[in-house]
Amino acid sequence: MIYIYLFIVGAVLGSFYTVIGMRRPLGKSIIKPRSHCENCNHELKWYELIPIISYVILKGRCRKCNEEISFVYPLTEILSGILFVLSYMTYKISGNTLIMLFLASLLVIIYVSDFKYFVILDGPLIIFGLLILIAKYFTLGLKSTLFALIAGLLLMTVMLLIKIFGDKIFKRESLGGGDIKLAVVMGIALGFKMGLVAFVLSSFIALPYACYILLKNKGDEMPLGPFLITATLLVFALMEPITNILKVFYL
Repeated sequence: MIYIYLFIVGAVLGSFYTVIGMRRPLGKSIIKPRSHCENCNHELKWYELIPIISYVILKGRCRKCNEEISFVYPLTEILSGILFVLSYMTYKISGNTLIMLFLASLLVIIYVSDFKYFVILDGPLIIFGLLILIAKYFTLGLKSTLFALIAGLLLMTVMLLIKIFGDKIFKRESLGGGDIKLAVVMGIALGFKMGLVAFVLSSFIALPYACYILLKNKGDEMPLGPFLITATLLVFALMEPITNILKVFYL
């Protein structure tokens, strides 16, 4: 029952996170206007807003004008629901579960905003960064929380240096400002060493997508944020085995 409950909560929040990712980069309010069809402005009724189910019943189209509804909505709702369940499966009832839930929430928002607009919003970074710090304070104490904050600032500094170096080498922007700010949250959640692991891992995760963009001639820009937050979530979920592997190599 708890898995079903978490999936439902995750799906509902995922729908809200999608609205944030879709509207805020354009400077729109997430409250007004109410959810509506982008084609005919039909204001959606409550039964048209049930995560996943409404999309299936409506067959992916607006009830009024029959315009196709973006598949992003059910996809992010399903993703968010699954991640909420996996968070509990990984850490059960603990402070780490909360942190993983916060990272999962941030992942959904970044996926929408960065893939669609090449934007990582400051608001969610600040909110979830603070929530992770609060969770660490109540589970690990003040000292560990301060170390986490320092780790975030150190990782941001490293990313900033990489950006400066990359900008000079490639004669263009190599990392966005949002990626640098995201590094703070990564360091807070993972610590400095694991944050570096996540950064390296993100490069490997992003490689297939980068190859796809090059092969399809879809331009020479790609969002890094989704791959950074994916790597962060993976490293956090697999913290213990990764730590053991690093010990083998005396790292």
